[in-house]
Amino acid sequence: MSVARTWAVALVGAAGEPVEVEADLSQQTPEFKIIGLPDKALGEAVQRVHNACANSGIPLPRRRLTVNLSPASLPKQGSGFDLAIAVAALATEVPMDAASVASTVHLGELGLDGRLRPIPGVLPAVLAAARAGHRAVIVPWANRDEAGLVEGIEVIAAVNLAQAASWHGADVVVPDDEPVDLPDDEVPETEQPDLADVIGQREAVDALVVAAAGGHHLLMCGPPGAGKTMLARRLPGILPELDDRAALTSASIRSLSGARVVELSRTPPFEAPHHSASVAALVGGGTRTVRPGAIARATEGILFLDEAGEFQASALDALRQPLENGSITIHRASATAEFPARFQLVMATNPCPCGDYGIRGGTCTCPPAAIRRYLGRLSGPLLDRIDIELTLARVSVAQREQSTAALTTATARQHVAEARVRTARRLAGTPWRLNAEVSGAWLRDGPVAPPPAVRRPLDAALHRGALTLRGYDRVLRVAWTLADLDASPQLGTEHIGRALYLKKGIAL
Repeated sequence: MSVARTWAVALVGAAGEPVEVEADLSQQTPEFKIIGLPDKALGEAVQRVHNACANSGIPLPRRRLTVNLSPASLPKQGSGFDLAIAVAALATEVPMDAASVASTVHLGELGLDGRLRPIPGVLPAVLAAARAGHRAVIVPWANRDEAGLVEGIEVIAAVNLAQAASWHGADVVVPDDEPVDLPDDEVPETEQPDLADVIGQREAVDALVVAAAGGHHLLMCGPPGAGKTMLARRLPGILPELDDRAALTSASIRSLSGARVVELSRTPPFEAPHHSASVAALVGGGTRTVRPGAIARATEGILFLDEAGEFQASALDALRQPLENGSITIHRASATAEFPARFQLVMATNPCPCGDYGIRGGTCTCPPAAIRRYLGRLSGPLLDRIDIELTLARVSVAQREQSTAALTTATARQHVAEARVRTARRLAGTPWRLNAEVSGAWLRDGPVAPPPAVRRPLDAALHRGALTLRGYDRVLRVAWTLADLDASPQLGTEHIGRALYLKKGIAL
């Protein structure tokens, strides 16, 4: 045949778009050209495909070969189109099953020797292919486990180009090549730290349980050594395991980041970028290929910003829109990429650069301007999106010597699980799963709106200007989480009072 067609997938952000790969062979001066808005890496596929075909014993025809990637207006990036281009080009002359070639999605980078090399983003690409109705996909051998996580589509793992062509009926000798594998970047599992290791700070531990039960954002402010980081790193242990949808979303982002994905992890991700991270490192970006940032990698899990006062103010303010929308859209001149960003934000900061401002027994040496500049990086609009603002003090000798049993991770996880079951029962039939996601209008005026007598302290705080309307709604969300933890079917004044204290330190 002179024209052959097959399929590949272009990744734009976390979404995949099926791309039809057309190859046309014409009686003109020998040339191999790729059209359809390829980037530089994809343009170099000409030489990779040419050498891979020759070294696989199935050289390309010495005529004009034109490969079109459709839709032509969609930018295509990376080397993952190599296999589809090679199969379509070969199918113009080599006898193959045209129907098989035309219905199969091909993903993978070609080495000059014809072997298939792994590529990032195979999981979201196979998901996009399955959703588009394709029933078979050929992937590099190293990506076989990752692609196999998608149900409803047949995954064929190929070691080299000859094996892929043979699967379509080509009469070619398949060499016994050593498959190219991914580097083993898995770290040995360590034991999850237990909440019982936290000495004192019972109020902070209780607030951590509230944050886990409702998915609330948390800010901890206190001197060095108070246990802020210790508490944050124990939060994943008290969160419930991810369901299938959340685990697949998290694995897709890991795949886009180039991490090895062999199974669906049920543990919520925990991202803790260094305070020197730039805006692009947090929200994502890149010059040629848009990669997910820390907030996307923390999707369905926790984004922990330790030493939040040391972050650039612009980097912190870049979190405001994702906190509201649950997604991040990155605009570039050539394309717009969108990534999920539904994470739980936990921040820890010192009260000043030296850490002793306002601390009993501490001597702060920071000038007033330095303190204002330090805390000023946490802008008002960002703080307004935080549900729980907690002030910690250093643990005293009396607290250290307390004999009362501490709350363990297993017990806290059980409390969180039971509270989430009550939340799910109350939110059944709505688009929300957690209290932190519920619309403020629904909380204020919906079927579970508290009576005027219960919300009177909230109304008074709003009237005094101590709360914004956004803060008002956030206090209501935390109050419902407290009610769920107490197994209470309705909000009480005590829940509103406790939520107000957790948000603004306002005591009734």
